[in-house]
Amino acid sequence: MTILLPTSSTLPSPLGGTLVNGVRRAGHDFDLAELAALPRLSISERTLADLEMLATGAYSPLTGFVNEADYLSVIERLRLADGTPWSIPITLPVTAEHAGLRGRVVLSFEGQDVGWVDVQEAYAARKAWEAREVYRTEDGTHPGVAALYAQGDFNLAGPVALFEVPRGAFPRHHRTPAEVREVIEARGWRSAVAFQTRNPIHRAHEYLQKVALELVDGLLLHPLVGTTKGDDVPAATRVQAYEVLLEGYYPQARTLLSVYPAAMRYAGPREAILHALSRRNYGVTHFIVGRDHAGVGSYYGTYDAQEIFSAYTPEELGVQILKFEHTFYCNSCGQLVSPRTCPHDSSHHLVLSGTRVREKLRAGENLPAEFTRPEVAEVLRAAYADQA
Repeated sequence: MTILLPTSSTLPSPLGGTLVNGVRRAGHDFDLAELAALPRLSISERTLADLEMLATGAYSPLTGFVNEADYLSVIERLRLADGTPWSIPITLPVTAEHAGLRGRVVLSFEGQDVGWVDVQEAYAARKAWEAREVYRTEDGTHPGVAALYAQGDFNLAGPVALFEVPRGAFPRHHRTPAEVREVIEARGWRSAVAFQTRNPIHRAHEYLQKVALELVDGLLLHPLVGTTKGDDVPAATRVQAYEVLLEGYYPQARTLLSVYPAAMRYAGPREAILHALSRRNYGVTHFIVGRDHAGVGSYYGTYDAQEIFSAYTPEELGVQILKFEHTFYCNSCGQLVSPRTCPHDSSHHLVLSGTRVREKLRAGENLPAEFTRPEVAEVLRAAYADQA
């Protein structure tokens, strides 16, 4: 059974109206001996992340891995079968060998039991169709599509339980949706904006966040620390960079750093929706969507991730989307600007690609202060020096 927790009326309601709680404690909610005779299924790091997001309510109203009706509806309509907004199917992929499993199945990761799923259904994955609709490509070099193609060809569906919230490498910053909501309430924030990032924060990000802070009471800096592609900056380095930045340049009482344990799918517009809806479950009222949110390569248009939100009404979303254009430092303006505020052409602008930043760091070069704060640049430089 999955427990649904009532939530305070002072915060936005979770999607579906209640915050799912599927966390179960051994010796309190169940006896470990009960699991001994149950079948076991080994899961990937990505599935472990999905399990946590489901069980802690981050993916409310989902109580488990989606069934076939929801799977097909999400892919085709960007909605669950009951009409609730949802953009990416959260599935439990298995090979044909395990497609016959039914009833309670213990989930294990690297040999350790981490939860269970009450399997109610199994169905064939439509991988090519899912890739075309969710990722907008069947190109196997797209990291999200590659992960999809590497999975089993069947999906198991059913409600889940998680035995313990895995606080991982960042226990001080690892909070469930219920715990983030408690902090927001304790600080008296009547409104809060969330910022999603899988990269270190540079000055353009800082500009967006502080513009948003002029509009709301608090900022939830919510970096994704689940599985990312190999050339992304490691999570430990990114979190250290966030810490030094927040310590020196942000109002402590109005800022909360808390990690977001989801795996990155690089699904661009579809993932922007997932990021926004799940942040509503964490209790925020606003969510920032900038240039090429959750994108990779050239698979998505610059502002596709903003335009896709027109598929829903504001009431359905339940979180206000703050849409920002590309921001950069203009040498002639002498400040951070956007195309809306800067009259100068690109020859006046300081713009560094992620590739160029990594090249400079590997070479031991300093990053311009107009691009990123010196403290952040030093964290990154030291991390790349250690790698070398």
